[in-house]
Amino acid sequence: MRFENDNGALVCRHNGETLRIEAWGKDSLRVRSTMLGAFTGNDWALSETPAPAQAAVTVDSEDHWVGDGTIDKREIASIVNGRLKAVVNFAGVVSFYRDDKLFLREYYRMYDGTLSRGSRCLKVVGREWKGVIGGTEYSLNVKFESDPSEKIFGMGQYQHGLLDQKGCVLELAQRNSQISVPFAVSSLGYGFLWNNPAVGRVTFGKNYTEWIARATREMDYYITVADTPKEILANYTAATGRADMFPEDRMGLWQCKLRYRTQEEVLSVARRYRDEGIKIDQIVIDFFHWTVQGDWKFDKTYWPDPKAMVDELHSMGIKVIVSVWPSVDRKSENFQPMMERGLLIRTERGAAQTYDYQGDCVEIDPFNPETRRYVWEVCKRNYADYGIDAFWLDNSEPDYGVYDFENYRYFAGPALAVSNLYPQMYSRAFYDEMKKTGKPVVNLLRCAWAGSQKYGNVIWSGDIPSTFESFAEQLCCGLNMGLAGIPWWTTDIGGFMTDDVNDPAFRQLLIRWYQFAVYSAVLRMHGDRGPYNIPPLDDRDWGGGYLHTGQPNELWSYGEDNYKIMRKYYDIRIGMHDYIKRLYEQAHTDGSPLIRAMFYEFPEDPKCWQLQDQYMFGDRYLVAPILHLDQFEREVYLPAGSWTLTSTGKRYAGGQTVTVDAPIDYMPVFEKD
Repeated sequence: MRFENDNGALVCRHNGETLRIEAWGKDSLRVRSTMLGAFTGNDWALSETPAPAQAAVTVDSEDHWVGDGTIDKREIASIVNGRLKAVVNFAGVVSFYRDDKLFLREYYRMYDGTLSRGSRCLKVVGREWKGVIGGTEYSLNVKFESDPSEKIFGMGQYQHGLLDQKGCVLELAQRNSQISVPFAVSSLGYGFLWNNPAVGRVTFGKNYTEWIARATREMDYYITVADTPKEILANYTAATGRADMFPEDRMGLWQCKLRYRTQEEVLSVARRYRDEGIKIDQIVIDFFHWTVQGDWKFDKTYWPDPKAMVDELHSMGIKVIVSVWPSVDRKSENFQPMMERGLLIRTERGAAQTYDYQGDCVEIDPFNPETRRYVWEVCKRNYADYGIDAFWLDNSEPDYGVYDFENYRYFAGPALAVSNLYPQMYSRAFYDEMKKTGKPVVNLLRCAWAGSQKYGNVIWSGDIPSTFESFAEQLCCGLNMGLAGIPWWTTDIGGFMTDDVNDPAFRQLLIRWYQFAVYSAVLRMHGDRGPYNIPPLDDRDWGGGYLHTGQPNELWSYGEDNYKIMRKYYDIRIGMHDYIKRLYEQAHTDGSPLIRAMFYEFPEDPKCWQLQDQYMFGDRYLVAPILHLDQFEREVYLPAGSWTLTSTGKRYAGGQTVTVDAPIDYMPVFEKD
């Protein structure tokens, strides 16, 4: 092993590998290695200029047992940035110390007298590179020792119903309702970013932690230490970016359904809300308002005057957001120009097709800057120039017909190496241009990656079933998304897939979900509501009239009693406007999410690290959602302090678990005194 100090960075060379460790902001280090002789220069999620840091690099020696009873001296090197130290021994094993206390070390099992424990004849190294046959990429397997008592949070959105990711195996890949944002917050006081958009897997096992990239040119991760999760997230978002300030005029109710089929439907809904005295901040025009996928324009048969529609909505103080998909049908007027110019995803074998829902489609390649320009120019001409305020960038994983990642290739390389970055690049086709107008950019996406928070992305949790089980899963998803640095997160109220809107069980679920949504970042009505007994508008197999629509999904659509409850909670939301504005300001200034795991606000309370069925909405409100059918009371744990139950005004001392009533028109919420 050869060590050198490269302008404050520790560089180690051994067996053809170059390892580089350098300061990257406050109490943080970036660790990279490659077998190719030179680094790519890609910063990936680490897009922000790190704060100046004075790292100290030293080269020393340590005792080494040779095997014949004698002791030899071998070089060892370290780099210190504030409270964080990395030590590399003569075999290249990296260990990390917080305030000189070991908290993480590479997993290494070799018979060479190193720090290896257990069986040293396994011949397992911490960084395993295997060349991808016929390419310049490698598959990479990085292992770390595991502390079985550790808890792991963040990592994005996985539909497994667990807040603590310890013991989980997580696919590092984007799918509908699965979002890989590979930043982990540890109960041991550190944060870890796998700064690599390759498709792969992470296993947070009891015996070891294992990160796998199926195709990559370099290892790249970032590690930071602090006393609290809030400080860890502040360090991380300083390195990856923070959300813009959310506009006040979209902090209220967003109205949506699958799907408003005509211009007149949209206007009639908006007028009814106005007549009911309910201000909606934004109305959403969902998919298949267009002619053909990839035309990115209104079907004039049903949307004859989009500008007049937008002008009337604006006169009511309502913003307008329109669905845009990345799929381009072969029948689209844009297919041939985009295919010829190389602006679509390429397949490695077989037919050029990546998506087959309602058409024979190939999806755009947003890694290509020319693609981003092309798509924006079309959407500007056909939407933004009419006054459309925002874009619903659906299917942004992208949603492949088959998730055969090795069969797809982008402008930036094979999908196996970069695919997880797709949703972020897709969003930038719009954000980068919209930002030039000086107006706030708030677009809606179904997927994200590390750093997506800085590109005007409201992320929703995907096409999920309308069940109480799914509702509970979404709470864990939202809390972990926030801990992964994504503060603008929402769900389809009531879930997306409903068979029968008249089912009393569904209506109960809808109310409980709506109550939760009031105490979340974005209050948004949406869903695909059965039964599907509404005939199509025409008999064409294309255009805005042929696809089905769901049942009504406005606040008044579910009976007078439910309407009263939703109006009551709408008023609660509007009454919290100034408070919600402050929470968005915190997200902008320090990266704090709006919905927060209990330990985020109470890190010294061991009980709070165990809870996943209640949360903090900011620092003031403790929210206890009702997550089961016919549940009309529940237990709530109150941390230290004094708490007031908002339904009765009764005060409770903290440090105890209490049982409180939860009638259908009330979700337990405690205000911290």
